[in-house]
Amino acid sequence: MESQKKKEKWKNFIKPTKNLLILLQILTILPQKSNSQNGYDGVVITQEDYQGLQAFKRELIDPKGYLKSWNDSGFGACSGAWSGIKCAKGQVIVIQLPWKSLGGRLTDKIAEFQALRKLSLHDNLISGPIPSSLGLLPNLRGLQLFNNRFSGSIPASLGQCSLLQTLDLSRNSLTGSLPPSLANCSKLFWVNFSFNALSGRVPGEFTRLSRLVVVDLKFNGLSGFLPDDLGKLENLRTLDLGHNRFKGSLPSSVSKLSSLRTLNLESNSFVGPLTEDIGTLSNLSVMNLRRNRFGGEIPRSIGDMSSLVDLDLSFNNFSGEIPETISGLLSLSSLNVSYNSLSGKVPVKLSEKFNESSFIGNRALCGFTPSNPCPSPPPTQPENREKPKRKRKISPKDAILIAAGALLVVMLILCCILLCCLIRKRGESKDREAVPGARPEKGGPSTSTDVPEVEAGETGGKLVHFDGLFVFTADDLLCATAEIMGKSTYGTVYKATLEDGNQVAVKRLREKITKSHKEFEAEVNVLGRIRHPNLLALRAYYIGPKGEKLLVFDYMPLGSLVTFLHARGPDTRIDWATRMKLIQGMTRGLFHLHNNETIIHGNLTSSNVLIDDDNNARIADYGLSRLMTAAAAANVIATAGALGYRAPELSKLKKANTKTDVYSLGVIILELLTGKSPGEAMNGVDLPQWVASIVKEEWTNEVFDLELMRDASMIGDELLNTLKLALHCVDPSPSARPEVQQVLQQLEEIRRPDTATTSGDDGGGTLSE
Repeated sequence: MESQKKKEKWKNFIKPTKNLLILLQILTILPQKSNSQNGYDGVVITQEDYQGLQAFKRELIDPKGYLKSWNDSGFGACSGAWSGIKCAKGQVIVIQLPWKSLGGRLTDKIAEFQALRKLSLHDNLISGPIPSSLGLLPNLRGLQLFNNRFSGSIPASLGQCSLLQTLDLSRNSLTGSLPPSLANCSKLFWVNFSFNALSGRVPGEFTRLSRLVVVDLKFNGLSGFLPDDLGKLENLRTLDLGHNRFKGSLPSSVSKLSSLRTLNLESNSFVGPLTEDIGTLSNLSVMNLRRNRFGGEIPRSIGDMSSLVDLDLSFNNFSGEIPETISGLLSLSSLNVSYNSLSGKVPVKLSEKFNESSFIGNRALCGFTPSNPCPSPPPTQPENREKPKRKRKISPKDAILIAAGALLVVMLILCCILLCCLIRKRGESKDREAVPGARPEKGGPSTSTDVPEVEAGETGGKLVHFDGLFVFTADDLLCATAEIMGKSTYGTVYKATLEDGNQVAVKRLREKITKSHKEFEAEVNVLGRIRHPNLLALRAYYIGPKGEKLLVFDYMPLGSLVTFLHARGPDTRIDWATRMKLIQGMTRGLFHLHNNETIIHGNLTSSNVLIDDDNNARIADYGLSRLMTAAAAANVIATAGALGYRAPELSKLKKANTKTDVYSLGVIILELLTGKSPGEAMNGVDLPQWVASIVKEEWTNEVFDLELMRDASMIGDELLNTLKLALHCVDPSPSARPEVQQVLQQLEEIRRPDTATTSGDDGGGTLSE
């Protein structure tokens, strides 16, 4: 009996103990009160923040179910189980839900998150006003709401966020003025309100924000004058005010912005001259003053801007001559002074470096094209003129002799003309006998015996054909109408229109840098037999009697990738499928060069990637270093990729290799992903560094071209995987970069090509086949 009583006693003790353990387990799961004496373990969320997240979720529309992990119990909210949430000591410090197709509105109860440091909801479909309660978040450091559908004004209460550092509300439908209260955010260094409908002036109070690095206000309706003391923003690197309604002259204090890298004032109503003080902006790399009313002469001090890469002064009222000092800007890769009132002769170095589109629209400007020569100065007359001699009268006998002599000369000229025509006819008949009437198709073999056709023109030059859609003689080539398309280290490229209307691209090589005739012909005959769908084929070459050397290629009407991507109209869109097709095509062409031809390109840029009628990429300028002297080839490598395509180790190696080519390929892939030119400095760093810094800050989606972001819900994974591969290609360490074969394989895993390209043994097939 006693033992039975003891058992019952223990059961009664154990039962409440078990209940207590269960209760303790439940209490550890439920949200805790913020005033609890026990503190937090970093996993259990506070009651206030839990309720705030529930309110946050209720106001949003989540068509793809990204917020399903936000359960009703609150369990796991701070352990990483809730999508986009990070906590510290039970309080939410980060809400990061970009690119999730979220709709609805942003709740006013956002103020519940008193520890919130970063709110990132960019690239969604959220609408309604931006809650003024955001100003009640004392720890807020980053606010990224760009590329949504927010409307209404920018809350003045944001000025209470004293720790705020980055504020990006761009690409919404915001109206109203810029709140002066933002000047109270003394730590603010990044402000982007671009692509909205804001109006009014830039508050003078903004000049108190001494830490500002980026100010982007383009594409709004802002107006009025700029603050006079703009020069106080000593850390400012980017000032973009393009496409607004600003007026007045540029404040003289702008010359004090010593850290400025990018100045864009395009499409406003600025007036007045530029002062010589503008030359003090020695770190400026982009100056775009296009479509304003600036006048006066172009300051000579612009030549002191040694870092200048892009200078656009077009569509203004500038007058006078183009300063010779601009010719000394070695980094300058883009110049546009068109449609002003400039006069005089274009400096020779500028006319050689830039085509006529940089200078057109200036009626009194000359010397920038062969068809627009500057008038020769009138001959100076001697001071002491002799008196004119009295004319002697011609006798009838003299007149008869003169007439007979003239008749004899005319007959001799006619005989010579007839003789030349006869010789030319015989030459043409021989050509027709030597050249088959039916030419092989484009990309086919050159001849059955694989021997190029050789023809000597009337001038004594030597023309060698490989293959092509049509045949031409040396005289046809030399008499063709030529138009300069561009200039490079190798020489000048022309679009040549033959007499029969066919067009070819002709590269005239600089004579002093090419190899001797024998070595040149040996190398060029090797290049002429390279055929691949993604390489620009060499169709013929010509060696003139005086040593001139011409290379003849297919003409690509769509031009280069740099033109295709950066010089298109505002309504022309390049979708992801087209961009990926170009990326894969470039990679196949480079793989063929490395694997089948043992050729290192050495100077791969978007300027020498051409686009055919089917939007296929054709790599040009490959193997040309083989035609040059050793010194000239070394010089090309030394200057290769001056616009941002050059691998960092080339400055020491002085010799290109497969990994330097892969680096250049990676830069071009980034160019297609971002829509940005590598020659355009971004906050003082090159394109790969800029992309890496954005990704590091977990703002990855900000790097992509906005055209691509429209379809982000469908192609998001492809974009991210391609970005990751591109960053692998531009790794600063050559050993860490993949070989081009690996790049091609990964690209095909990201997106299978629409049609597999095969071409026998030429390496044109896909790696996965």
